[in-house]
Amino acid sequence: MEVTAKSKTKEDIIKAYHFRHATKIFDDTRKISDEDFQFILETGRLSPSSIGLEPWKFLIVQNPNLRKRLSEVSSGAQKQLATASHFVVILARSDASYNSPYAEYMLKETKGMPDDVFKLTSEAYGKFQNNQRILENPRSLFDWASKQTYIALGNMMTAAAQIEIDSCPIEGFSRVDVHRILEEEGLLEDGAWDVSMMAAFGYRVEEPTREKSRQSVEKITQWIN
Repeated sequence: MEVTAKSKTKEDIIKAYHFRHATKIFDDTRKISDEDFQFILETGRLSPSSIGLEPWKFLIVQNPNLRKRLSEVSSGAQKQLATASHFVVILARSDASYNSPYAEYMLKETKGMPDDVFKLTSEAYGKFQNNQRILENPRSLFDWASKQTYIALGNMMTAAAQIEIDSCPIEGFSRVDVHRILEEEGLLEDGAWDVSMMAAFGYRVEEPTREKSRQSVEKITQWIN
């Protein structure tokens, strides 16, 4: 079979997925270059989001004191906070409703919609958010925004794996305490943002002890023709 550029690219992508694993301990003597980490961040920035609101913010926590404070309330990030080259706290927007100033800013300023198009678009997005029950309460609105951050993080971890940089997504933390710490640091902009999840990036100390295990494709798919 002829090896084409396209088949080689697909092979490289699958190889990256096999390479990636949830790295618990990183080599703290190795740092990701600025160029490589900007590449990782760019894949997050370019990620898709529901109705294009990009309700995310990436806090790159390199300050040792802040890392120490976070480690005290993050049981699932103890080793990563101590050893990762780059540690990211991912925030989600808390006020991303269709009629919020943030939505207006995104649609008018970022996407350049004129007033008449913005009005029609905003009405359509309002119907969508109501139909999906996103506006039922502040928590459902935040959870919807938080879902979008997982899309960005997935892209960032895959991009990192493609250039042989390790990563670990982290949900093992006290949301209340991390919120308090970031609020005390003035990083939540008076409640405009809240904590979605965390992620660590760097270089593994050792190889995984077992092969990646997943269900077969037959177990997770159903074709409806």
